[in-house]
Amino acid sequence: MLDIIRPDDRRYADLRHVYTATGAPAAVVRPRSTAEVAEALGFARDAEGPLSIRSGGHGISSVSTNQHGTVIDLSRLDTIERVGTDSDLVRIGPGARWGEVAAALYPWGLAISSGDSGDVGVGGLATAGGIGLMGRAHGLTIDRVTAVELVTSDGSVLALDSERHPDLFWAVRGAGANLGIVTSLEFRASRTPVVARATLQYRVDRLAPFLRAWGETVEAAPREISAFLYLMGGGFALATVVHAGDDPAVAGRDLTPFLSVAPLVGRRAELLPYAAVVTAARAPHRGRQGGRTHSGLAVHLDGELSERLEGLARAGFGELLQIRSVGGAVNDVPADATAYAHRHQNFSITAVAPYASPEFDEAWAAVHPSLDGLYLSFESAFTPERLAEAYPGTTLQRLRDIKRRIDPGNVFHQNFPVAGVPADNGAGV
Repeated sequence: MLDIIRPDDRRYADLRHVYTATGAPAAVVRPRSTAEVAEALGFARDAEGPLSIRSGGHGISSVSTNQHGTVIDLSRLDTIERVGTDSDLVRIGPGARWGEVAAALYPWGLAISSGDSGDVGVGGLATAGGIGLMGRAHGLTIDRVTAVELVTSDGSVLALDSERHPDLFWAVRGAGANLGIVTSLEFRASRTPVVARATLQYRVDRLAPFLRAWGETVEAAPREISAFLYLMGGGFALATVVHAGDDPAVAGRDLTPFLSVAPLVGRRAELLPYAAVVTAARAPHRGRQGGRTHSGLAVHLDGELSERLEGLARAGFGELLQIRSVGGAVNDVPADATAYAHRHQNFSITAVAPYASPEFDEAWAAVHPSLDGLYLSFESAFTPERLAEAYPGTTLQRLRDIKRRIDPGNVFHQNFPVAGVPADNGAGV
């Protein structure tokens, strides 16, 4: 029997909201198996109204809840198991969180690059891309996916890999939310359970030259280095730099150039399990981290882009500016190998504002001409223009052809819908 939680259930308060938004769904369904996911989908379609799919973690968008519709919450599909003895293959449910995955894989001597927060759910990130703290060494999270189980809009269950439904397997790695509900993923993990992490705090006297120096340092680093930068406002920036390996001498050599990017006001370096880099708190979400984000990809943090980002900061929107490294192994993958087609850029840039405003949109519009593509998981504006940036060239048309075949009724239209946004996109928040 399906576990259906309605507003009069005491559990409802912990399930109605998401990380960035408040919701008031008529029902939250918590399936415990693939069969129950198919049953839950049938329940939601019969109930009509908005449909939201939630893997359980803290996505930036608000589409994982709604007003007066149905939320299918996958948090109980959270198994983490090894496929065979001494294998690099692991099978993970979409409701697990990446911190839990890292903790489970560590005793096996394994790890999967998976973003910078352990509270992100597996399902959302592993179908969108996955820009992680070992990304330059091991690629995007989707590049490690070897097989997927998918429930389609008619309730069918399909096994996807390079030989079974290869077109769907291509599409689910970068646009999975458009195709169905992923109920299981198989990954080829890396044998990098221990890493070196440097946490650095810089004083930033002027932003543009600092960003140029940061970008040059990241691009010159060996691919074992992945580096995330967070501008904190007030003339300070915080960096997390990870060396994917446990040799102290090599790590020290690779991390040293980052010490001279700008004056340091704090630093710490240590060898530690990757599981300690991405820990999960599993606190219930209350929608308290609301905000609006704009994002884009860039090849270099060159003079033009860095000057425009400095202008964004002068406009009052530089206090939550995040720059994540890609490149390296991410760019080893051909652009047409997955629905995530951005395989030549070196940086992902995201600006966060506490609320939507014309001023923020205008300030970001001044930065936009210097950007090249979009990683959709960090963008709040669901517009045709952003969609074309997320799925460039022939990628979008190929996705639309697959979408028409696999989901002709456009049931899954909540998250950057490749078929277009319905009059009521179901987000409701």
